[in-house]
Amino acid sequence: MGDKVAATPDPQADAPPAWLQVWLDAGREGQVFTYANPSRLSAGPGDLVRVRLQGRLHAGLVVAISQERPPELGERTAQPIAAVLQPAAVDPRWRRLVEAVANDCHTSLFRCLKGALPPGWLGQRAQPAPLAQRQRIQVESLAGEPGGEALPQATPRQRALLDHLASRGGRRLLSDLVAEGFSRAVVAGAEQRGLVRRSLAPAPVGSDGCDHPPQPAVESARPANPDQARAIAAITASPPGTVLLLWGVTGSGKTEVYLQAAERERAAGRSVLLLAPEIGLIPQLLDRCRARLGPEVLEYHSGMGEAERVRAWRRCLATTGQGHGLVAVGTRSAIFLPLTNLGLIVLDEEHDGSYKQDAPMPCYHAREVARHRARLEGARLLLGSATPSLETWLRCQGPQADTRLLELPERIARRPLPPVRLVDMRLELAEGNRRLISRALMDRLRQLPERGEQGVVLVPRRGYRTFQSCRSCGEAVLCPNCDVALTVHRRSSGREWLRCHWCDHRQEVDQRCGHCGSTAFKAFGAGTQRVQEQLAQELEGLRLLRFDADTTRGRNGHRRLLEQFAAGEADVLVGTQMLAKGMDLPRVTLAAVLAADGLLHRPDLRSAETCLQLLLQLAGRAGRGERPGEVLVQTYSPEHPVIRHLVDGRYGAFLAEEAALRQRGGLVPFSRACLLRLAGPSAGATATAAASLASLLAEPVRAAGWALIGPAPAPVARVAGRSRWQILLHGPARTAVPLPPQPLLQGALAKGVSMAIDPDPLEL
Repeated sequence: MGDKVAATPDPQADAPPAWLQVWLDAGREGQVFTYANPSRLSAGPGDLVRVRLQGRLHAGLVVAISQERPPELGERTAQPIAAVLQPAAVDPRWRRLVEAVANDCHTSLFRCLKGALPPGWLGQRAQPAPLAQRQRIQVESLAGEPGGEALPQATPRQRALLDHLASRGGRRLLSDLVAEGFSRAVVAGAEQRGLVRRSLAPAPVGSDGCDHPPQPAVESARPANPDQARAIAAITASPPGTVLLLWGVTGSGKTEVYLQAAERERAAGRSVLLLAPEIGLIPQLLDRCRARLGPEVLEYHSGMGEAERVRAWRRCLATTGQGHGLVAVGTRSAIFLPLTNLGLIVLDEEHDGSYKQDAPMPCYHAREVARHRARLEGARLLLGSATPSLETWLRCQGPQADTRLLELPERIARRPLPPVRLVDMRLELAEGNRRLISRALMDRLRQLPERGEQGVVLVPRRGYRTFQSCRSCGEAVLCPNCDVALTVHRRSSGREWLRCHWCDHRQEVDQRCGHCGSTAFKAFGAGTQRVQEQLAQELEGLRLLRFDADTTRGRNGHRRLLEQFAAGEADVLVGTQMLAKGMDLPRVTLAAVLAADGLLHRPDLRSAETCLQLLLQLAGRAGRGERPGEVLVQTYSPEHPVIRHLVDGRYGAFLAEEAALRQRGGLVPFSRACLLRLAGPSAGATATAAASLASLLAEPVRAAGWALIGPAPAPVARVAGRSRWQILLHGPARTAVPLPPQPLLQGALAKGVSMAIDPDPLEL
């Protein structure tokens, strides 16, 4: 990526620093341009600045500075930067984290920065920071930090600056330092050598609503039972950088452990980051945190607008040196929030696949980024789950274990786990019941209103029907852009329509088969919409709500539906897999699963693990209050090993069996995998690029002791009009993926063909 130069007046030779390398969000990975600083603005690496490119103003990130004229300028001049928008938007420690993620994910630093920074902060639409924030820049000495004795040798003037800062508590406003005789050039030179760092200084309390001290909590900590007390004490006593797994059965009070551990960290002036895997889990977690830790708890996730996420990011930067910890609650992307003095990172439901980003690059796993960050910043990492992932469980085993196991083996108040009742749908069919819903489930649902209880019913698919096909020739109605069948949806008027859940294509129901011309169509399968309708027809008076991606749209969609259900406005909540995650509703006594076989028989390495995790998590929604719960599972495979472990509830035994099975087969996590996904508008060009890439990789992969599988079309070979191919690399555990440098990889791709590198993919 060569540096580029934009022309304008000559920079002043005495402007410190004279030239800046500014990364702009232009092109696939952005580009670095050289700009001048003739106005003597205090700008350095990590600052967001406003610059002009091709006549338009952009916000860019300063990645390097030079006090000597760059030789590539030649006789040309460089445009000046227009303003500093956000001082110290990226500090060296945070950049080291992003560099580590870029290295692990085999992508460029700039692409990783683009994925980590809040959207809307870079580019033409980015807005400047408020004037008060731009003017309040503080300088902090790094000489007293661990490892400070290894800092580069300071000049006499820089040493005087460090002494001056030390006599005033280690930090000072830049404007005060200039008034006290230290030039901006001295500060910039000290920053280049790593002796000081600049950051956004906090505004006076109450001046802009952005930075307030912690507010009093409105709820007191709940009394901890002995298991919780032991876990809290172990977390607090653990040395910095420790990773812990809190394995607690559903309803055992893991969230209370998180909150009490967070209270102790913030009381010590340290920040806390709590992550949940889905946006739908944020409202309850955020409410509990604000009730206990005060209303100033930050929220950060993709459901927020760009301006809201930028404000949250700025607030993190504004708390540097405040003396009190900040608490943030968010989803996967929040792992990159620039919290300072981070003491605790919590990943609730650490097993959940939503923590893995598989597109676009970087394809990172928030759990692994959290491990990096805990090591870099000396924070404790707490992984919580009732059904921990096999990878995390294995890291707790044996003499080489690097994760400490903490257990909560019982529910709060020793409430029993709900028993699991199986309904063999083969017998239902043999006895003449051809309905989707078994007689046993119908009877149990009918009892809920009479008892003042509630139930949740999990349906694997949303929509009305799974697909529509021609009864004459058997052809399914496919999406014109993707190689998948369109799902049937039904409007409130009763009229049906078709929708693709991959590219969101929508169309009216076909009246004539495009293959044979027949008008005989039939819809098959059932989604949440169809189940809700059937229950309403057969159980008159049963109040129903639907909880899926279609009904929870909008910023407060999840919260609105859950509040309705918690308030008793419905007896049954019918939904997709999001039902199984994190809901704590004491009146729910029934958790039911329709068509469990659709979850059991997925062609994927982790299908047994993910299916059992989902079913156990759903089972945990029942019986969390005073009344006992029950789980009812409809299946055509009651003898399946996953169903057997669900009934006996021995998840640890399942993990041991699954680990032995995968170890015998040399499968992940006893080996490593890396998936290369290619996509392009032309099927031929994409296939050719895949073959060319496979040829390029064959020798280095073989030399490293790895295997190359493919290239082959992806399971869904076309999405949104783009052809998809993939190559799988498979090799020994704990070895590096044998990939050549990025430019070489990109050179094998035809024009228009993109590639995503997914190390350690969750799905193949």
